[in-house]
Amino acid sequence: YFNLLVLHSVMSNQSEEAPKITSFNGRLSKDGSGEFPVEKGRYHLYVSPGCPYAHRTLIMRSLKGLEDVISVDVTHWYLSDKSWFFDETEDQCTIDSVNGFQFLKQVYDQTNPNYSGTITVPVLYDKVQKRIVNNESAEIMEILNSDFNEFCSTQAQKEINVYPEEFEESGKELLSWITPNIILEIYNAGFATEQEKYESAVENLFQHLDKLDAHLSKSRYLTGNTITHADIELFVCLVRFDIAYYIVLKCNIKRLVDYPNIWGYLRDLYQSPGFGETVNVEHIRKLHY
Repeated sequence: YFNLLVLHSVMSNQSEEAPKITSFNGRLSKDGSGEFPVEKGRYHLYVSPGCPYAHRTLIMRSLKGLEDVISVDVTHWYLSDKSWFFDETEDQCTIDSVNGFQFLKQVYDQTNPNYSGTITVPVLYDKVQKRIVNNESAEIMEILNSDFNEFCSTQAQKEINVYPEEFEESGKELLSWITPNIILEIYNAGFATEQEKYESAVENLFQHLDKLDAHLSKSRYLTGNTITHADIELFVCLVRFDIAYYIVLKCNIKRLVDYPNIWGYLRDLYQSPGFGETVNVEHIRKLHY
């Protein structure tokens, strides 16, 4: 439980003398004119598979067939009070194969010692310049979706686009209530310090799970018959629900298996390329328990 408290509430320390830097938002350039040119083998992901935000990028990497294009290191599942750390003696964890660092914080310090935000995963890292490109999962997903298309393993993977223009508006509308009322409300319930706030969050969460189940009774995926980024963002939340959130975060009015349409949707995605193979149940359980 302490592990979750750190994950949920680590606050950044801002120096009075240094500029406030709380995220890295670099983008790649396909024509080679920018700071971070697209190159095979140049970029690296630091992830913790138990973290849903890092999991999003692992799905994208697998969907696009970029396993031989972008390397990956996996932190220990435990989030210490210092930061995520590396320990290859733990099952399904690795060393920092790029720098040999012990803590992910050292990667942040290497990039900018004035960084004052939280040490988070995922991290997209430039192995040539020895610096972080981006540490925002949504932006990394966009980068993996299109910037490395020339290096995708197959033509079919090259053509995958989880940001189709025709579904962008409907996807935004769905996420406008799914994100605050399901994805984030789970944590509002689990970390509530007053009974009234807990009950309010849980009631709202399950009302919107009912709404989601009704929506999925008429649609295979969130926006129709095509997997989009909205499905990825929801999947990494739902796949953790019965495993961890139901017990640890006390979201226990129902299990997802009790929702016929949500459960069918989750199973469908799990069996789709890039999804089930990136779910690390051991890391999810250990991170939360």
